[in-house]
Amino acid sequence: MAGLSDPFLPPALGAALAQWLSQLAALEGAAANTIEAYRRDVARYLKFLVAHRGGAEGIASVARASQSDLRAWMAEERGRGLSARSLARALSAVKGFTAWAADRSGTDAATVLSARAPKFRRKLPRPLSEEGAGAILTEIGADAREDWIAARDTAIATLLYGLGLRISEALALTGADHPLPGVLRITGKGGKTRIVPVIPAAAQAVADYVARCPFELAPNAPLFRGARGGAVNPRLIQAAMERARLRLGLPATATPHALRHSFATHLLSAGGDLRAIQELLGHASLSTTQAYTAVDAARLMEVYEKAHPRA
Repeated sequence: MAGLSDPFLPPALGAALAQWLSQLAALEGAAANTIEAYRRDVARYLKFLVAHRGGAEGIASVARASQSDLRAWMAEERGRGLSARSLARALSAVKGFTAWAADRSGTDAATVLSARAPKFRRKLPRPLSEEGAGAILTEIGADAREDWIAARDTAIATLLYGLGLRISEALALTGADHPLPGVLRITGKGGKTRIVPVIPAAAQAVADYVARCPFELAPNAPLFRGARGGAVNPRLIQAAMERARLRLGLPATATPHALRHSFATHLLSAGGDLRAIQELLGHASLSTTQAYTAVDAARLMEVYEKAHPRA
C-alpha cells in the first residue's frame, strides 16, 4: 500500500510495518486517520528500538522486546511531552503490531502484550442542555446571507442533534437520500455501517432545505451544497455554529460535535438503553458510550447541589 513505508526504518522493519498497516486497512476497514496515527506511533517505537539496541532489528527480535526496552521507550515519549492519553494510544498501536509480528515469526510476545498503559482521566463529553441545543437549531441559520443557506445549516444541525450523526456523516449524504426514509444506513468510522431512525423534525428540516436549494441534487451528488454548488466544507458549519453560540452566550464547547454528545446524553437522561445508544452512535466499544453515564451523573449532582437544602 503506497505511502505506508518509512524510509528511515531498516528495510525489513519498514516493509513489515507497511504490510501490517495494509492489512488493517484492507481486512479491518481501519480509517485513513487511524492508519496514519498507527504508522506514526509504531514507526517512532521501531526507530527507538533500533537506536536503543544499536542496530537493525527483525520482526522476531521486535516481538521479544523486554520490559526494560518498553520502559525506556515510554520514558523517552513522556520526555518529549507526550501525554498519558497519547502514550496509551501509542502503546495500543505497538501491541497491535507486535501481536502481528509475533504471529508471523512464531515468537512469544507476552512481555509487550501484557504491558500496562499509563493511567489518565478520560475527558467527559461536553453536551449542551436541551434548551441550548434547541436554541442552536433555531439560531444557527439566523445570519446566513440567503434563505436556502439558513435552511441548509439548520438541516445539518438537526441531523447532528436529532440522529446523533457526526458532521462528516451528515455531509456524506447524497441526493439519493432525499426524501429521508424512516431509517438511514450510515457509514461511519472504519467503514462500519449502522441503522439510524429518522425523526420527523429531521426529515422536515432536510425537506425545507431541498425545497429552497437552487442546485440540482442528483442522486450521486452531495445533498448539502456550498454557495457555489460544491460540497459543503465542514468549517462552514463550524463557523455558523460558533456565531450562533456567541449570540446565545453558550460556551466554546458548543461545537457541531457537541450536538452529537447532546443527542446521546439527552437520550440517556430520558431513560434510553445504553446498548441501544451505542448502536445509534456507532461506537465499537461500550466503554466509549459509558462516558455519557458519567455526564448524566455529574448533571444530577449539579442539580442536587443547587436544589437540596442540605447541600
